[in-house]
Amino acid sequence: MTVYILSRLTITDRTEYDKYESQFEEIFSKFDGKLLSVDEDPLVIAGEWEATRSVLIEFPSKESAFAWMQSDAYQAISKHRNAGSRLSSIMVKALED
Repeated sequence: MTVYILSRLTITDRTEYDKYESQFEEIFSKFDGKLLSVDEDPLVIAGEWEATRSVLIEFPSKESAFAWMQSDAYQAISKHRNAGSRLSSIMVKALED
């Protein structure tokens, strides 16, 4: 079943975050994911949105999403994301496949 990962980030150290971002695509492209949106200026239509960046990713299954997130290569670069930002992420299931 298709899943989506929605992440809200507040970038606190652009130099550190850029180390993560510069390596992201090369690693991500080796998995079955699809980057749907990266937005640093989302239109807030309800409530509060404190984050400075939002990211939406699609995977064909929960297993493929976790394969990417838990891979050694991704774990190696995620330390830069963690050092350069505050992150909240959720995974949600698609209504239908």
